[in-house]
Amino acid sequence: MGDDKILNEEQLSGTEKTTENQTPGEKGDITSINTPFLSKLRLNVKLFLLLRTVFFFFITIITALFIIIFFLFIVPILQENASVKKTEIANNKDFKKGADYKKQVGLLTKDIQRLTRKYNTYTSGLSYIVINTTDNRFFLYKNKKLIREGFCSTGSLMMLKTEKGKAWVFKTPRGKRWIQGKITNPSWRRPDWSFIEEGSPVPSKDDPSRYESGVLGDYALGIGDGFLIHGTIYKRFLGMPVTHGCVRLNDEDLEVVYNTLNIGSKVYIF
Repeated sequence: MGDDKILNEEQLSGTEKTTENQTPGEKGDITSINTPFLSKLRLNVKLFLLLRTVFFFFITIITALFIIIFFLFIVPILQENASVKKTEIANNKDFKKGADYKKQVGLLTKDIQRLTRKYNTYTSGLSYIVINTTDNRFFLYKNKKLIREGFCSTGSLMMLKTEKGKAWVFKTPRGKRWIQGKITNPSWRRPDWSFIEEGSPVPSKDDPSRYESGVLGDYALGIGDGFLIHGTIYKRFLGMPVTHGCVRLNDEDLEVVYNTLNIGSKVYIF
């Protein structure tokens, strides 16, 4: 028994010495044991910063989208609801009984009647044509109904000027006009600017070179001041402002217009 006690004390003492004599980095070193944990912790911090950055980025995007949606959709809806409320107040029965309300209604009724009479004078049961020089389109009406529409060509708005200071602006006249004449198989009497434009000498007024056939189509309708509604050999330019002031139509449209409009039919050009 005594020997065993002495042996155990020696073993215990040896174990304590071994622990005291261990160098850093061996299994007993706490720092060495915790190194993988600290590395993971550092990695987790980087991951946390990355996630936080992504989170704030998405929050910013969502906030910006909300602001855009708010001003594009929600604000107009609120304004519309506010206007509806105002309309409901205006339609109040007590308000309609007021003298000011009745006066305004009377004035508006007179304006409507005046505009209706004016509209009827412009759009009578007779046939008429409307020329849009901006879009180069025409609209033919009969009995207040649109029966044909299509492309046309109108004035180019170009200016031709001579060395002597004489100038022409190729513009289709705008306003209210009417058909003053109808011609079949028309011939074109070339004005002075036609020769000046091509650089040719201007002939006398009765010179045969002033007359050309087959360039105005099968029909022509005079609208005053030398301007015509006629056909063209330059059909590829229909829909564009390329004329010297006349209104050009293709063959099919021109035939319908010629047969629909009469002397005195109104022509509205804008």
